[in-house]
Parts: sequence; structure tokens; C-alpha cells
Amino acid sequence: MLLETRRAEGGGAHHERLYRALRARIMHGEIEPGRPLTLRGLAAQFGVSMTPAREAVRRLVAEGALTLSASGRVATPELSPERIEELAAVRALLEPELATRALPRAHMALIERLQTINAANAEAVAKHDAIAYIRTNLEFHRTLYLRAQAPTILALTETVWLQLGPTMRALYGRRHRTDPPQHHRMIIAALKAGDEPGLRLAVRTDVTQGLRMLIQ
Repeated sequence: MLLETRRAEGGGAHHERLYRALRARIMHGEIEPGRPLTLRGLAAQFGVSMTPAREAVRRLVAEGALTLSASGRVATPELSPERIEELAAVRALLEPELATRALPRAHMALIERLQTINAANAEAVAKHDAIAYIRTNLEFHRTLYLRAQAPTILALTETVWLQLGPTMRALYGRRHRTDPPQHHRMIIAALKAGDEPGLRLAVRTDVTQGLRMLIQ
């Protein structure tokens, strides 16, 4: 009985490690849209049995990070322009609310941290590193939103990020941008000024115009 319990605990740890690693890869656009994934391949890649791989995939399908066809094919999502617009609208509803809730706790240490992340984001743009751009962009937003102390809203937001990750990487890789995003600086300026309307506008503009520019 004790041995079975330990095996169950070990399987749970393997599942969680695989789930978190694969989730991060999808969210940051490290896997291109429409790429098929197999349980056997995931198990071999992460050095686990089929059971943890199956459980991790099940959770990611439930979050919309992976798609499951009627034939059982698992893949990263391929999003239409209409679906991207819809997800941008969801971000525009959720993220200004998170930023507003974070504003009373936006002390100078947070603002300095956001400036550091934004500098790394600009460097990723200059290097045409799509994955680093997505990772630092999401890190910028998540660092701010953690101060909101609204875990349910943040979890919903991260589900949207998950669905967008692979398509964002594919779209960004086609554009060859060299100019860093302007709206992060507007967000930082609004935080410094304690300007709630300005902050909501800057966040909403950042999450909608940025996506729309990619699909034009």
C-alpha cells in the first residue's frame, strides 16, 4: 500500500512537471500552430510514462491550449483572424480590470521591475526573437497583474494567452518589426501618475491594437 502511494505521488509530480513545462512552451509560442503532439512523443521527451502525459494533455485541452479532434489527434490551435479578434476583445475586458486593481499597489519597486522587463522586450524586438518577445511581453503584463490580487481573473486571462501563444509566434515571425511596442511605456507612465483612466486605456490599447496589427 505504501509503495502504491509513493508511485501515485511520483506520478502526480511527473504530471505536474510536464503540464507546467508544456503549458509554458505553448503560451510563449515555442510550438507552432497546428503542430500535432502524441502522448508517446511527450512521454519520451519529458522522460515520463504515458499516464502523466495523458493527464497533462487532458488539462491543456480543457484550457484550450491544445485541440482534440474527433479522431483523437492532439495539436496546438490554429486561430482564424475572427478568433484572434474575439480573444483580443476578451483581453480588453479582463486586463484593464486587473491593471486597475493593481494600481493601488504599484509602488516604485514594481515600476522599476516593469521598466527592466520592457527593456528586455525591446531587445527581443531588435533581435527579431519572436519567442523572447512573447515571453517578455507576457512577463510584463503578469508582473503587473499579480499585484491585483485577483487570481480568478488572472487565471482566465492566462487561458486566453495560452490559446493565442502559437498563433502569436507565427504572426510575429512574419512581420520583421524593429520598433518596440509603445503602449508599455504608456502603462508605466500611467502607473507613475496614479492615472486610472489612462492606465485602463493604455492596457486596452496595448492588447487590442497589438493583435490587430499582427493580423493586418
